[in-house]
Amino acid sequence: MTFVVNENCIKCKYTDCVEVCPVECFYEGENMLVIKPDECIDCGVCEPECPADAILPDTDPEAEKWIALNTKYAELWPVITEKKDPLPDAEKWNEVEGKLEHLSEKASEAA
Repeated sequence: MTFVVNENCIKCKYTDCVEVCPVECFYEGENMLVIKPDECIDCGVCEPECPADAILPDTDPEAEKWIALNTKYAELWPVITEKKDPLPDAEKWNEVEGKLEHLSEKASEAA
């Protein structure tokens, strides 16, 4: 088992989880964090720390589609090891559903 970050992190990027991770398996992108599944030791200390409920065990049915995304971007983004301030609009975006689709639509409109 491993843990993964889902779309609840998008546009929030709370980093409370990073602060408690004993193996530094979080990676930071512009709008969200991801967990590198091969580095996660399944301790679970990060999950309750996330104010956006964005961390799931890979045994959760919703986690399946996020495993590939976490794996892909953990290879591209830099590791994050210290807590930072959340994104400026984090409170506004917290609990918004369908963030990934919303951002995809915005990208299509801008093209």
